[in-house]
Amino acid sequence: MVIFVLTKNKTTMVNHVKLKQYITTLFERMGCSTTDAESVAELLVAAELRGIPSHGVMRVKDYYQMVAANRINTKPTVKVVHETPSTATVDGDNALGPIVGKFSMKLAIEKAKVAGTGWVATRNSNHYGIAGYYSMMALEHDMIGISMTNANPLVVPTFSTSKFLGTNPIAIAIPTEKHPPFVADFATAPIARGKLALMAKKGQKAPIGLVQDENGHPTNDPDTLVHGGGILTLGGDVEHGGHKGYCLTSIVDIFSSVLGGANFGPFVPPQVPYLPIPDKKVGDGLGHFFGAIRIDAFRPAKEFKLIMDKWIETFRNASSIEGQPNVMIPGDPERKNEEKFSKEGISIIPQVLTDLNEVAQKLGVEPLNQ
Repeated sequence: MVIFVLTKNKTTMVNHVKLKQYITTLFERMGCSTTDAESVAELLVAAELRGIPSHGVMRVKDYYQMVAANRINTKPTVKVVHETPSTATVDGDNALGPIVGKFSMKLAIEKAKVAGTGWVATRNSNHYGIAGYYSMMALEHDMIGISMTNANPLVVPTFSTSKFLGTNPIAIAIPTEKHPPFVADFATAPIARGKLALMAKKGQKAPIGLVQDENGHPTNDPDTLVHGGGILTLGGDVEHGGHKGYCLTSIVDIFSSVLGGANFGPFVPPQVPYLPIPDKKVGDGLGHFFGAIRIDAFRPAKEFKLIMDKWIETFRNASSIEGQPNVMIPGDPERKNEEKFSKEGISIIPQVLTDLNEVAQKLGVEPLNQ
């Protein structure tokens, strides 16, 4: 397969449709079914389109290395292992996270159609990409979507040097009538591992207040995780509310693990092959949690969406600080990125392109920049 690209300012611009086709081919070569490969590719390209490259194409190398090390199952049987009319527990059979995540969110939506709300706890999974992708699946059904996941233990609890928690994102998508939907999608730590990795690849320093060194001191080294350092919780130190970030991160961890039977905190298996799997485990794999809430279980959907429009209009009209942009609604930056990158193409930096082409070569696929 040959994809025509435009190289500009040392970055490679790729059409998002072509990029999805290319990544699908790579995951098919890894052993995934076409349907599963498309699910993974769609998720990674969605991250790029929404301006979250830390969860986009650069993850192909991580996923490939995990598959090559037999740490991920490319022929999974994802199944429900426990359920009630409104809830379910899903076992992902150690599949690629986007495959398990999509299955679980669809199930939450189907549960909500019957019971008004649907809740799914998922175990035995892996890194599932951007949380917002799953919560947004509920929008077309006039439902509120909720998605969260635990992650590699890279985050330190307040007052600690022990990396016991993940960046643990949460996303909530709320439908509207005429305005773009409200989509809050954020990590419960101030920065994700992938963003630190991108900083390191670009030769940049991390802003003070995001990470600490192995002794608990502030540092601007984006590679501090490699040297024993850790990511702070949202807020940073106690004076800036870091203890509240610790609470929020912990809540996501518990919902994503203890509830469904996945590993929690320091027992979550690393999502890179060069780190060993912990000797001790308290569950199966990595965990997620999904929710779908039918609007008309509370009030007529159109009535709710019209009021959501009013909510959005009210906040858009909030007074701005002099010299600062107008107040934005959660989801605005990502939506603008999606509009822009859908037209202009997705930008891939040289270091990520090199990684992608190395994977392609090993899989017998032509490089992206041919």
